[in-house]
Amino acid sequence: MRHPHTRTARRRVVGALAGGLLCTTALAAPALAAPAHEPPSAAPADGLALTPPMGFNNWNSTGCRSEFNEAMVKGIADIFVKKGLKNAGYRYVNLDDCWALPSRDANGKLVPDPDRFPRGIKAVADYVHSKGLKLGIYTSAGTKTCNEAGFPGALGHEYSDAQQFADWGVDYLKYDNCNNQGVDAKLRYNTMRDALKATGRPMVYSLCEWGENKPWEWASDVGHLWRTTGDISDSWSSMLSILKQNLPLAQYAGPGHWNDPDMLEVGNGGMTATEYRSHFSMWSVMAAPLLIGSDLRKASDTTLGILDNKEVIAVDQDPLGKQGTVLSSEGGRWVVAKQMKDGSRAVALFNETGSPQRIATTAQAVGLPRAHAYTLRDLWQHRSYNTAGAISATVPAHGTVLVRVSTDVRWARNPSAVELGLTESPLLEAGRTVALDSTVTDLGRTPAHHVSVKLSGPRGWRVKADSPTTARMLRTGRSLRTKWKVAVPVGTKAGTYDLTLKAMYRSPAGVRADTEVPLATTVVVAPPSGVSSLGDLPWMSTTNGWGPVERNTSNGESDAGDGHPITINGTVHAKGIGAHAQSTVEIYAGKACEKVTANVGVDDEEGADGTVAFEIWADGAKVASSGTLTNAMPAQPISADVTGAGVVRLVVTDAGDGVTSDHGDWADAELSC
Repeated sequence: MRHPHTRTARRRVVGALAGGLLCTTALAAPALAAPAHEPPSAAPADGLALTPPMGFNNWNSTGCRSEFNEAMVKGIADIFVKKGLKNAGYRYVNLDDCWALPSRDANGKLVPDPDRFPRGIKAVADYVHSKGLKLGIYTSAGTKTCNEAGFPGALGHEYSDAQQFADWGVDYLKYDNCNNQGVDAKLRYNTMRDALKATGRPMVYSLCEWGENKPWEWASDVGHLWRTTGDISDSWSSMLSILKQNLPLAQYAGPGHWNDPDMLEVGNGGMTATEYRSHFSMWSVMAAPLLIGSDLRKASDTTLGILDNKEVIAVDQDPLGKQGTVLSSEGGRWVVAKQMKDGSRAVALFNETGSPQRIATTAQAVGLPRAHAYTLRDLWQHRSYNTAGAISATVPAHGTVLVRVSTDVRWARNPSAVELGLTESPLLEAGRTVALDSTVTDLGRTPAHHVSVKLSGPRGWRVKADSPTTARMLRTGRSLRTKWKVAVPVGTKAGTYDLTLKAMYRSPAGVRADTEVPLATTVVVAPPSGVSSLGDLPWMSTTNGWGPVERNTSNGESDAGDGHPITINGTVHAKGIGAHAQSTVEIYAGKACEKVTANVGVDDEEGADGTVAFEIWADGAKVASSGTLTNAMPAQPISADVTGAGVVRLVVTDAGDGVTSDHGDWADAELSC
């Protein structure tokens, strides 16, 4: 199902779109079984997109604003060259919607907006080509494009428009799905395919059909890539949702025909650097197109460092063209493995959860033959190790460890891989001391010599070892275990802080090695005695389908503070929490509380399509559930016994039907302690 309105003007007005409005990014459950349909074997025999296209698209960073113009596009081409992105493999500089005037000329031709592109599209293409790059353009398989201004679509003008694109020197066409007048998707997209072929100019053909008609089952001989989901947004929940929808489609991808989970959000500001590295890692493991969606004119060194990681890009661009497959995903701990042409495996250990997690697999489990030892290359640390077969790491919250594992006979020249970990993800109260245990485990075939470990925290924290921090030698599978006491200063604000665990050691040949991992810990505030409104208490963490979770207002869906009074079936509630499926709010109860109560339902700010379900969890156990609620229902009471729970989690799901108008309110929500 699809969302009735979105956060950008482009997606608000879509006219007579067959089947409804634009897809959401619903948090789908991981589908590990292969789809019932056999994948089509054919692919365009034109030699294009033999690896996933890499480049830039302006939409996520500029939309239809006036800054989208000739100077900006040329500037992006210059940045590709100056910043080394061209050398990293990025080639396409793609224009999205709003490049044309709202009306065709007297001959039915498209007209570039003279304010944005005073010298026309061909002049821009010539400039981009002069840099050794390629130009892409956008239109829709309907009468108008997706922007609310309604620029001309290509339906009924396919051959004329395709020829214009060819005459301008266009190398890539993104073909959207708005205002399609109910014309069959295969017919619409096949017609443009034939029109592009008729021009004689090679153009990569991107079907932006949102996965509505399962293009992975029929489009491999139509285009070079097809969108598998609705539009991505710059949030962890959106990225995660799209990742889960795209992962099960691995068998349909290959050279010349790729699953497209939409553009990269890396650098747009809505996620952390750790989350952006996960985004980039997982898109690469999925052999997804890598189309930069951030404003490269303002890109930080951190953003460029992610986008320019050539070892990760090599995973995406591997000529074998395999999309990674899911080996496991229990508890949000994902192992995804991708077969590489040289026989190695790229392995992503991806942590969906909000706390550090140990994620483990083996070389044989990811498809490598039995061997005495293996070479393990960490693609973010840019370091090589040896392993006896274990592939394991403590992965930070929302993080990804991406490695490449091979049967390289030269494994012994590398130091052994070691795994670092804390025995728990601590919750700390200011002014108190907590005891923690750390481990350093040798995963390698060779021993680790002169091992030492250090745990450090933010300035002002006291971290003291209560047991040995060194070991003369660790053999395969052996661990150095150290007890620590960590004291948080009085007055420390609630929030997430990093404890950094670092190990130093030597290989048998005397080569120094070190590795470290940031392990998020949360400083919490004990809840007050009595009854408190959950809309007023501190929250440990939140995730939300669209926009932020709101305090004492409805969700609003876009920016913080854009909600309305919480209203369920005509009744207004002064207090509560405004969420949007899929949503989670974690609250520290400190084992001192007894009961959660609320009145829950779908907020009236949405139409008649909302279906949600509410759940209350206590320390990992579900203790209450509302069942499915709709817009037509009044608020329903929900309560749960949370006696002795350290953490209470409030969850809103889409009730299993896909996210559509799912604004869920925890009205009058209270915690009794």
